[in-house]
Amino acid sequence: MSPLEQEIKQIIISALALEDILPEDIDAAAPLFVEGLGLDSIDALELGLALQKRYGLSMSADAQETRQHFKSVQALAAFVAASRTL
Repeated sequence: MSPLEQEIKQIIISALALEDILPEDIDAAAPLFVEGLGLDSIDALELGLALQKRYGLSMSADAQETRQHFKSVQALAAFVAASRTL
């Protein structure tokens, strides 16, 4: 697991107040929504705000591309890494 994936897992846990979950409990390749971690649309908004605040990301809530970025921890890490190189 990359340090960025670990950091994103920590952000997910703190932003969504997932007190019973440890970073090791989150599968980086598993879906974040519905199955996998089981997040919902409110969680997506809160997580999006936390990521924008931490990494200065710009994303649209309605964009299909944004949905792909939120597919898994790995997808979020790839998005953040790509945004850093711009």
